[in-house]
Amino acid sequence: MSKNKAFMFSIGVIAGVVGGIIGGVLFAPKSGEESRKELKDTICDLYDKHAPQISDAKKQALESIDLMKYKMERQFRKLNNSVKSKKMKKAKELEDSENGTNENEFDY
Repeated sequence: MSKNKAFMFSIGVIAGVVGGIIGGVLFAPKSGEESRKELKDTICDLYDKHAPQISDAKKQALESIDLMKYKMERQFRKLNNSVKSKKMKKAKELEDSENGTNENEFDY
């Protein structure tokens, strides 16, 4: 599997496990206080068992976010420069056409 597919698969597995645990605890026929305590204990145990994987997933997610942020900023700069360039070109054309009209008006 490629690195990205493996990462997405591990995120999916973690999300499924957490969702299953939460759903199971919330629909269990216990009091709210017992359910919350059990949920907290289960999540703490899950975190303790899978701390390295969670840390790696978090690191990869942050790296992906940083990469996407960089790419989007670069695309925004390109678009912004393109718009500025077109505005400058249009202003120059307008200026040239005004200068050309003024010269012809007074050319006797």
